Amino acid sequence: MSFSSEVKEEFARVAPQCSHCERALLAALIRVEGTLFVSGKGRYRLEMATDTPSVARLAWRLLHETYGLHTELTTRRSVLHKTANYLIEAPAQEGLVEALRDMGVLSDTGLQLGVDPALVSKQCCAAAYLRGVFLGSGFIADPRGDFHFEMTVESKEMADDILEILSSKSIQGHCVQRRSSHVVYLKSGESILEFLAFTGAHQSALVMENARVVKSVRNEVNRQTNAEMANQKKTAAASVDQIFAMRKVLEAYGPDRIPPALQEIIRLRVTYPEASLQELGAHADPPLSKSAVNHRIRRIEAMASEL
Repeated sequence: MSFSSEVKEEFARVAPQCSHCERALLAALIRVEGTLFVSGKGRYRLEMATDTPSVARLAWRLLHETYGLHTELTTRRSVLHKTANYLIEAPAQEGLVEALRDMGVLSDTGLQLGVDPALVSKQCCAAAYLRGVFLGSGFIADPRGDFHFEMTVESKEMADDILEILSSKSIQGHCVQRRSSHVVYLKSGESILEFLAFTGAHQSALVMENARVVKSVRNEVNRQTNAEMANQKKTAAASVDQIFAMRKVLEAYGPDRIPPALQEIIRLRVTYPEASLQELGAHADPPLSKSAVNHRIRRIEAMASEL
């Protein structure tokens, strides 16, 4: 099961905190997954399709329990993908139009494009509405990889209203148009965590936080390893240049004409070609500081340059 499916399974089990939460969740589900068909003057029928069994059961239950609507649930199987698809139908019936108005799907002028403020006036209902949007069209990548989160809606007005809800909870969201749809997305792991926590997916938030910690530790280890390897390469390259300069000076002057202090540094560098300046100083007798070793090597390199 993908991480998106796990989050949706958890969202489907979140208990409502007030009597209006389920209305807000169902309204969002219908706005994202539902299709309205005109069955005559002032008459509509509703269809909702989903690939997630828990979402199908939830939508079917809410239509029954919240509004007492007659519905039909059909399981279909894709020939190409061999996956089940669930169709929930609410035929034209008494109470359907009133239910759609109550959920802010229909208004006096037709379809409602934005989010009805009455649905999300309470914090728990706003969280329920966001759960419904994610259950209908949400995607979240496996947190062990790159962080990616998005929810797709049809209208720019609805996308803007969702961004406003997120912003009111200090969650930084963004929107981009993709063909005829509008995608609300979160870019940072911190924003995704805040979304999961606010909407009640605490178990999924814990899984993601653990993945973030592991990823952070791995990145820090990689950074330190890369830095250490870079330092080793730098030290090795400097050592080669130093040995070349020392050989040039020895060939020109001979060991006897080189000061004892410089002779010792030459001996140490040839003996320990991969050692850092600090390590070379530790091998000297008596031990030398890093700056002292560096000073003597610079003298040798200056002598080689003069040659």
